[in-house]
Amino acid sequence: MNPSKAKITYLFHSGYAVETANHFIIFDYYQPFPGNKLSVTDGVITSEFLKSKKNIMVFSSHAHADHFDPVIFDWAKDNPDINYILSNDIRTKTAPYKCHMVAAYEEKIIDDVKIQTFGSTDQGISFLLTVDGLSIFHAGDLNWWHWSGEPKKDRVIAEKAFKEEIEKIVGKTIDIAFFPVDRRLEEAYCIGAEYFAAKCKPKLLLPMHFGKDFGASQDFSKRAQELSIPTVEIKQLGQEIFF
Repeated sequence: MNPSKAKITYLFHSGYAVETANHFIIFDYYQPFPGNKLSVTDGVITSEFLKSKKNIMVFSSHAHADHFDPVIFDWAKDNPDINYILSNDIRTKTAPYKCHMVAAYEEKIIDDVKIQTFGSTDQGISFLLTVDGLSIFHAGDLNWWHWSGEPKKDRVIAEKAFKEEIEKIVGKTIDIAFFPVDRRLEEAYCIGAEYFAAKCKPKLLLPMHFGKDFGASQDFSKRAQELSIPTVEIKQLGQEIFF
């Protein structure tokens, strides 16, 4: 694989896998309905699938069940060299796994990957990786959480907190970004992604945090085209995007 390229696979909800020249990276794996499906084409990661991958790194941005699934540790049975990078709000048994617990505003280098962490407007952290010539951002639950049913003062506080956090990221080079697009927010479903794109200018912004609601990605794709935000409509589990 070209050092400046990546193969991205949509898994489910906020879960994405990114294969670069020398690494295989998984973000916020959560697959509540695997059934008998055991293929990455169904958004399911297995230890058997990972046997063919090198330098595997697994990230979980916070403890919410839709971002951290303990099944990720099952993969280490066949792949003991997996590095797990977990937000320090996750309370779990880390031995005998290669776990690295991180908080917001830290920097680490693990297997030649530079990891910078930022905050969230909910729980946990967000990640910025520099890996094999690429810069990759995963927002976790960092978003402009504008809930129409909340009092105006709370919505003002939420907006301020979000914009202040984005300012800490502005100026960073971002090739690929994964960012929430959530229609539970009604008309505000993608204002966070729009603001992030305008301020941070990722070369590719892929939606997440929409569960089974692929219509959210479809709607965002149309909106993004109007605003010249580079994106790809996510239509199915296991969808591959090449960068």
